[in-house]
Amino acid sequence: MLVAQVNAFGRPEAAIELVEQPDPGEPGAEEVTIDAEFAPINPADLLNLEGKYGAAPPRLPMIPGAEGVGRIAKIGAAVRHVTPGDRVLLPGPGCWRQRFKAPGKAVFALPQGVDPKQLAMLRVNPPTAHLMLHQFVAPELGRWVIQNAANSGVGHCLIRLARLAGVKSVNVVRREGLVAPLRALGGDVVLTDGPDLDARVRAAIGDAALPLAIDAVGGSGTQRLARCVSDGGIVVNYGMLSGEPCMVDGRETVFRDVRLQGFWLRKWFADTPPAQIAALYRDLAARVADGTLAVEVEAVYSIHKIKEAVAHAARGGRSGKILLSFAQQ
Repeated sequence: MLVAQVNAFGRPEAAIELVEQPDPGEPGAEEVTIDAEFAPINPADLLNLEGKYGAAPPRLPMIPGAEGVGRIAKIGAAVRHVTPGDRVLLPGPGCWRQRFKAPGKAVFALPQGVDPKQLAMLRVNPPTAHLMLHQFVAPELGRWVIQNAANSGVGHCLIRLARLAGVKSVNVVRREGLVAPLRALGGDVVLTDGPDLDARVRAAIGDAALPLAIDAVGGSGTQRLARCVSDGGIVVNYGMLSGEPCMVDGRETVFRDVRLQGFWLRKWFADTPPAQIAALYRDLAARVADGTLAVEVEAVYSIHKIKEAVAHAARGGRSGKILLSFAQQ
C-alpha cells in the first residue's frame, strides 16, 4: 500500500515522500481495517513536515496526517457496532496512508448520504471550534466572540457554531477580499487586521460584552485581540501562523485582568473518555449532514501527487482546503 512519509524535516514539498509499505493484514477479533478515501492537509500537518509542531519534533520516519475519512473494509469477529462499507473517521495521527488497521472501539459509523470530502474535515476543525467556543466562556445569547484567521477551516466552523449558540462573531482577516465571503457565510462583523483593530471593533459592537477571543496567529496578533476583549476576558490561542510567540502586555493582563490560555485538541483527546468523544463527533457529524458545517475545498490531489498537494497547501491566498484522495489509480 502507498504511504506518505517524512524521513527528514524540511520544506513541506521536499520533506514528504511516497513509499510502499506492506498491507496491515487481517484484523484481530476486536480490530477493523479501513480503506482511506480523503484526508485534508492542515496547517499543523505542514508544521509537522518542518519539525515545528508540538512541544518536540516527532520521531522519524513519520507518517503525517491528523484526520481523514474512509470505509470499513473488514471487521474482527468481536466487532458489532460497525460493518464493512460503513464510512468512519480515520484514526489519526498518521492518516496519509491507503489502508489502516485499528481498534474497533476507535471508530463509529458516520451518517450516510453526506459528502465524504466534508466528513474528511470533521475530526479537527469542528471540534476545535466547538470546544474553544464552549469550554472557556459559557455562550450566552447576545454576547460576542472575536477571532483572527477567520477565513480558515476553524474560522468557518466557529462562525457557524457561534450563530447556532446565539453568539455574535467579529471576524478578523488579513485581506479585504476575504471580507464579503465571510459576511455571506454568516459573520456578523468582518474586519481587516491592523493596529487600530480594537477601536474599529468597539465602533462596530458598541459596549456589548466580548469576553472571548480565539487566536490562531500569535505574535502581535495576540496582543491586538487582547485589546479587543472586555475586562476579565480570555484569549484562547491554538496556533502560531505568524511563527512568533504570543504577545500580551501588562496593560491587558495587570490592569484589565485579561488572560491567555492555550488549546490543543490532542490533549483533549487524551483527557476525555471515548464515549464523550464519540458523542461530540456524532453531534458535529449531524451538523455536517444538515449543512450547518461546511468548509470550502479548493483542490483535490491524488496521493500520487503528494508533493504538489503539500506545496499548494503551503501557499498563501487560498480560498479553501487542499484534500488528498486515496482512490486507486
